[in-house]
Amino acid sequence: MSCFPASFLVCGDSRGSHNVVPVKEKEIRVRETAMQNLDDVTKLPEDFDGQVRLFPLPNLVVFPHAMQPLHLFEPRYVQMLKESVSSDRLIAMATLTPLKGTQWPTTLPPIASTVCLGRILTHTEVESNRHNILLVGIRRAKLVAEIDAGKPFRVGQIDLIDDFELPGSTAESQHLKQELLDAFGSVMPVGKSMQQNLHQLMSDQMSLGPITDIVAYTLPFSIEDKLQLLRESDVGSRARFLVDRLKSGSIKFNAAQEENETKDGPMFPPPFSSN
Repeated sequence: MSCFPASFLVCGDSRGSHNVVPVKEKEIRVRETAMQNLDDVTKLPEDFDGQVRLFPLPNLVVFPHAMQPLHLFEPRYVQMLKESVSSDRLIAMATLTPLKGTQWPTTLPPIASTVCLGRILTHTEVESNRHNILLVGIRRAKLVAEIDAGKPFRVGQIDLIDDFELPGSTAESQHLKQELLDAFGSVMPVGKSMQQNLHQLMSDQMSLGPITDIVAYTLPFSIEDKLQLLRESDVGSRARFLVDRLKSGSIKFNAAQEENETKDGPMFPPPFSSN
């Protein structure tokens, strides 16, 4: 039975944040909940049938082992949240895909066929019908079909995607893990204490699969690249893709990302994304 500290969970960025709760309060809450047993967090209900609530957002791809802060206020998503919290606490994070041409869709906006099934770790109502949640990704999945469930939010049927990974003791797996961690550490901005601590912890305790997901989530890749990595079930292929990109010199953190660390240290977790 394995446990993970909060610093193993990389939080999403803070574009468009509103109604942010105090950083210290959030940090304490995240660390308390993230100390739960990993098996408890990722275990699906025995009666899970693949039917999930869909939460589509633009410009966001959530990965297993990554934690996403979200701010919900739209009535349909507040209802989705309440249903989730009162039952299995599961929500599938989906990515809205670009429309072709300039016409508005006559049906629901399209979403990518690969999603990340997540579990709500914490939920706080910050004011009337406005909610902050922290959601951790637990499984990749393929969206098989959308279902008309008579609800204001979207519902889908998914097939879970299992990772294919060489045993951790193999020389190839260990080499890839070290190569990825070295390449990852080389692009992290100087002074990023949280990322450096995360890098150290991962190198000691995490297997290659979770590392690839956390690195893919953390780095400023395009949405297309992130979706490609989410679709990929072969852990070795994900690791090699990441190593190649990291060594290419094309990975650059922008000014906004640099400013996330102040003289008082990094903001952890970042402000909540709004929707």
